[in-house]
Amino acid sequence: METVLIKALQLLCCLSLLVVLHEGGHFGFAKLFGVKVEKFFMFFDYKFKLFSTKSKWFTRLFPRFKNNETEYGIGWIPLGGYVKIAGMIDESMDTEQMKQPAQPDEFRSKPVWQRFFIMFGGVLMNLITAWVIYSLVLLAWGRDYIPMTSIEKGFQYNEQARSIGFQNGDIPISADGKEIAEFSLGPVIRTISNASTVTVLRNGEEVELQMPEDGLSMLQMMQAQPQFLTPLADSFIKEVAPNSAADKAGIKAGMKLIAVNGKDIYTWGDFDNEVTLRRQDVLASPDCTAADSLHWRTLNVVVASADMTQTDTLSLQLDEQYMMGVTRHIPDYKVEHLDYNLANCIPAGLDYGWKMLKNYVSDLKYVASAEGAKSVGSFITIGNIFPATWDWQQFWMLTALISIILAVMNILPIPGLDGGHIVLLGYEAITGHAPSDKAMEWIERIGLFLILALMLLGFGNDFVRFVFPLFGL
Repeated sequence: METVLIKALQLLCCLSLLVVLHEGGHFGFAKLFGVKVEKFFMFFDYKFKLFSTKSKWFTRLFPRFKNNETEYGIGWIPLGGYVKIAGMIDESMDTEQMKQPAQPDEFRSKPVWQRFFIMFGGVLMNLITAWVIYSLVLLAWGRDYIPMTSIEKGFQYNEQARSIGFQNGDIPISADGKEIAEFSLGPVIRTISNASTVTVLRNGEEVELQMPEDGLSMLQMMQAQPQFLTPLADSFIKEVAPNSAADKAGIKAGMKLIAVNGKDIYTWGDFDNEVTLRRQDVLASPDCTAADSLHWRTLNVVVASADMTQTDTLSLQLDEQYMMGVTRHIPDYKVEHLDYNLANCIPAGLDYGWKMLKNYVSDLKYVASAEGAKSVGSFITIGNIFPATWDWQQFWMLTALISIILAVMNILPIPGLDGGHIVLLGYEAITGHAPSDKAMEWIERIGLFLILALMLLGFGNDFVRFVFPLFGL
């Protein structure tokens, strides 16, 4: 329960900050161009407000806010926020104002270029926020990375990778002629998936591999079990979770798995291969009963003592997620550290942010696929990426990433989002006239429907991923 609360608090702090800054971008440009802003709310206030500067008790304490043209407040639905700008049809669906003659301080009275900056201000603020956060994180903590050359034993590859030409022990060192200098699973897989050729170091010699002409799906590579590539690591057990499948079987920290069901095991990759095959057999059987599942989850394992002088054969029953409940011993790879000063952290933060932006935009193509649709998540997924303990460096890095995600999502040409409004402004700039108020109403409704459908998809996926398993579904 404590873990859930810590993750939820980090998510709330992150979204609160980013919503205020995003809406502040719209607000700032509106004020710059003399446009009246009627409301500035963090979270949505449908029928109810948690706080408002127009409330009686607040105006009694601070009388100067009574006649302020902008109402600042906090709503009760934590799904975003908004600024209500006079003279435009937005998610508030206030059409009565549009029936009145246009006023000089309204959005619709301003030239297209000013309205563009007002609408783009939120996205711009999100991008600037990510840049500033990345720069300050580099200044405060520097950056740690694992050089690819420190993975001395190389990697173990799954069946898909071996069918392309990878061999266990290979170390990817370049893709399309560009060096792969650092090891981080996600970036390395992304690089390989987008490459035409990959050069690996094999037994001290460079070998060039041709990638499939139709490319590789990064999403499938990331979700593959066993993984496309994983560092070669002997199957030593570092820790055993209390009451886990391994603990109940009598497995202790320091032991090494040396065989599963009569098959020799040398690395954790070997173990993953064996478990994956058994799990696939269960999934492929539509008539599989609970007894069948238990049979496939039961393993006869041979373990060796830490000094490899004694062996024992144990019966191990994996849990329903096919996990044994151990922490794997991973070699202590050499980690390099880079420090930054005020002068070089700014360009480095910009470069890092640009890479993250390009990667996220590139990954959007998977959303239209069946696998991509299943990967869409709600706030449950976002909250789950935060660490279980409060780590300020991780918090700020994830906040910067989510800021980039919000920027990209808002610039999509979907009615109701900033990108949708910008597309309509482009139409007005080209044709010389704006869509009618009636058309704008329908466009806004369609946009709200699409956004709601996407949210429902995300919540549905999260229920399947996180809630159903709690009830054994």
